[in-house]
Amino acid sequence: MLVLPDHGSNPQYTYKAMDIRMPDQIVDLSANINPHGPPAVLKKIWKDLLDEIITYPDPHSAALRRSIARKEEIEAEAILIGNGGAELIHLIGRWLSHSNVLIIHPTFSEYEKACQINDCTIHHFILKENDWDLDVNQLKATLPKMDAVFICNPTNPTGVLYSASKLEEIIIEANNKNCYVIVDEAFYDFPLEEVTIAPLVKKYTNLMVLRSMTKMFSIPGIRLGFLMAGETVVKELETYQVHWSVNGIAQKVGETLLEEKDFIRHTQCMVKREREELFAFFDECQFDYSPSQTNFYLLRDPELNGQTELFRFLLENGIVSRHTLNFKGLDGRWLRFAVKGEKEHEKLMDALTEWKSRP
Repeated sequence: MLVLPDHGSNPQYTYKAMDIRMPDQIVDLSANINPHGPPAVLKKIWKDLLDEIITYPDPHSAALRRSIARKEEIEAEAILIGNGGAELIHLIGRWLSHSNVLIIHPTFSEYEKACQINDCTIHHFILKENDWDLDVNQLKATLPKMDAVFICNPTNPTGVLYSASKLEEIIIEANNKNCYVIVDEAFYDFPLEEVTIAPLVKKYTNLMVLRSMTKMFSIPGIRLGFLMAGETVVKELETYQVHWSVNGIAQKVGETLLEEKDFIRHTQCMVKREREELFAFFDECQFDYSPSQTNFYLLRDPELNGQTELFRFLLENGIVSRHTLNFKGLDGRWLRFAVKGEKEHEKLMDALTEWKSRP
């Protein structure tokens, strides 16, 4: 039985699982990280950051919380800093222990994993393929039996972006049914027109908003994310958090990166341009793709049901995509690709052209 890694990145494990020799040169399109790399300011301040390794970090990340609070126009007490978004997801899972949880699929696998290990009863709401639109009325009908619902926006892995008004309609109904809504905005800052519901945490006590600084700023090795919610929820989640879980370097880096508005805007424009050029090529070559508005998308050859054959072909040609075998509602019928730069996309398009020209 084929067992592939649960996440993108670390392509050596994918090659090993597929029993393919890993080429010396590869194009890794499996991880949704900003292709520009970290902002230049990090190199300028890196030596100064070394001072942080000789003292214990602030266990409450107070300075970073204040900086985020000013930017988001909420209270610092409504913010919890985490060792990446994954830590915060698992804190929520522990907090929801033995609850009824609804997960909207296809989506990030860590939500279900965090809830499973905390003995939650998990319910699945699977979106219809090709447009993955969110039927609010159908979803609202399930809420009376739920304690919490996870929504990713933009959705990983489809890249579909839901409006703030649609999400607020769900939050209002959930609030009436004593149900929490966890909205993961890990990729909210990649679309040119940002959609966020973070301001609503001041209005609805049942809302939690997750953010990651890993993706936009290309710092997966540093691990940094934050959660915005009502003060009571934040205090309860904080009791589950390991002391000093967010290191001092990460806290200082976070404060610095919050000021990088030009870097974000430049990335947004690049992602939109590159994505539109790719989609035009896919139309020409008759590939199906998801209506993504962010820095990744789903792709499939409509002549295949499962995409393992295409997945293998690309790996053999040094191009690493992300399988979807562990995404409910996709089950391997699509591949996920990150939006990168012109050179990477030329190699991808060359490989896909060769794929289509096979006898």
